[in-house]
Amino acid sequence: MKIAVSGKGGVGKTLISGGLARGFVDRGLKTIAIDADSSPNLALTLGLSAETARKIVPISENKELLESKTNTGYSGVYRLSFTVDDVVRDYSVSTPLGVKLMVMGTVQSMGSGCMCSANAVVRALLRHLIVERNEAVILDMEAGVEHIGRGTAGHVDVFLVVADANFKALEIAKHIDDLAKKAGLNKVFLVGNRVMNKVQEETITNFAESNDLNLLGFVPFDQRIIETEMRGETPLTHREIEAVKAIDNICENIIRKNI
Repeated sequence: MKIAVSGKGGVGKTLISGGLARGFVDRGLKTIAIDADSSPNLALTLGLSAETARKIVPISENKELLESKTNTGYSGVYRLSFTVDDVVRDYSVSTPLGVKLMVMGTVQSMGSGCMCSANAVVRALLRHLIVERNEAVILDMEAGVEHIGRGTAGHVDVFLVVADANFKALEIAKHIDDLAKKAGLNKVFLVGNRVMNKVQEETITNFAESNDLNLLGFVPFDQRIIETEMRGETPLTHREIEAVKAIDNICENIIRKNI
């Protein structure tokens, strides 16, 4: 199962990504979570301490790794054919929730034509993780589909777009949905997050219906999410929190219904 999660910054997609990853582990699936956001914080959501998270060097900033994979001995010329299975083995980080984590860091759009060493390694690594490996993969992305090339997109099983009831977030969700479908992603779904009441739920539902978005479900607003994060804890260890339960239900539906 390969799932990509995207949405406007600040809508809570990282918590949903982490919750799905933990849900897969709970159901016996070996799982790798990929943080492909320019402001990575999936490590904290998966239970790593701030001190440990700060020590993680993103793949795109690991000069020694990039050099070992792409150096040809000629300035400005990069080797574009190399193996990356050892990168998963050597640079993935174990987390308290049982999920393996890889932090990609900031890269240029896969379709931008940039052939720098960082892009070459990240592109090869993403393709390897999504296309060639058997683990469940959760990809926490920026607000778009830039990290997924067309050759890789067809192997993503589910693309989730997260939005709250804010009109700007919903408009961005519509834009992401359009981009995802143009990139060849077939199963694209909207998840309404931080829903405080029926009015917000209806707002998201009406927007989805009028813009041909497939609405998968809702995650309620829960003050305890904020409170646990203020204490430096991950909410995902508090299974009694309604928002955490809702994310786990989405995970169960994806697996059971083979969405």
